[in-house]
Amino acid sequence: MIPNSYDTLIYYVLTAAFPFQSQNKHAIHFPSIQKITNNRKKYFTFLLYFYIFRCIVQAKHKVFLLSFCTVLLWASAFPLTKVVQEQFTSNPLGFLRCSIAAIFLIIIGKCSHIRIPAKKDIPYFILAGAMGFTGYMIFFNTGIQTLTSATSSIIVALTPILTAIGCAKVYHEKIKTIGWISIATAFIGVLVLLLWDGVFSINVGLIWTMGAALVFFGYNMMSRLLTTKGYTALEIVTYSMIFGALLLGFWSVQGFQQLAASDMSHILALVYLGAFPSAAAYFLWGKAMFFANRTSEVTNFMFVTPLLSTILGFLILREIPNLGTFLGGAIIICSIIVFNLKGK
Repeated sequence: MIPNSYDTLIYYVLTAAFPFQSQNKHAIHFPSIQKITNNRKKYFTFLLYFYIFRCIVQAKHKVFLLSFCTVLLWASAFPLTKVVQEQFTSNPLGFLRCSIAAIFLIIIGKCSHIRIPAKKDIPYFILAGAMGFTGYMIFFNTGIQTLTSATSSIIVALTPILTAIGCAKVYHEKIKTIGWISIATAFIGVLVLLLWDGVFSINVGLIWTMGAALVFFGYNMMSRLLTTKGYTALEIVTYSMIFGALLLGFWSVQGFQQLAASDMSHILALVYLGAFPSAAAYFLWGKAMFFANRTSEVTNFMFVTPLLSTILGFLILREIPNLGTFLGGAIIICSIIVFNLKGK
């Protein structure tokens, strides 16, 4: 078996931990039958790690892994935001969260030697920051005060539909009919999560959260545009986050006052929100966008967020998932699998 370059690299790494003799360094030779018999556990462990690593380094699997990690971090923001809001109000919380994220990203960017944006592109970064961070934090933090985590996450899950439609019009990204059916089916699964107990109700929080979905759709479009201009995912998220934090500076005084009066547990939760669901998640999101052939390959994963937020809500807030969670989650996961296999 002649491996490709990824296979060769992974083979050399794994054989350091699972040494087997090979006469040809350019081919992968597995042990003899006698060695398999004597060292069966080690051999099959090698095979397992080899194929796991091989899948991860391939582009489509990169998109899957990056996208899933992103929505997992974002899902954690729903219950933890409700926890932090016990001592922080909406807009000051948005300022502090974006500022913490900006600090982390500046450090990472400095170590990675990111480029300064061209003057002509600064307005695009300001607009991306205004939508993806300033606007989203204001709408999201205000809306979730009167909504459950499940209700908030279902509205934010509208973003993939908006993004797919927008990219189909602007970037001429084509999605097959079965892809659109998968998107619709996934949204039905999200509705099952929400409507199982018949508790869905229109209130002002719903309107605010719909605004969060709209501005995040705008951020996705701007991120795609900046990618076509040659900016990396780290550059896009760093400068957008900086401008987003600056625009939220109107609430800086209140933010620092509330920070000084908060206990350590809420401060740690705030730092987590800034470092992971904001900084790390948006960076991974941008990376996934970079590797994806179509924006919808990434944004479709947002349909998993309500399921994950429900599970995390149980772990953090002791919310008890019902049968609708499992049924809706199954519909969502199956829809994403169909979309990624047949929808593009």
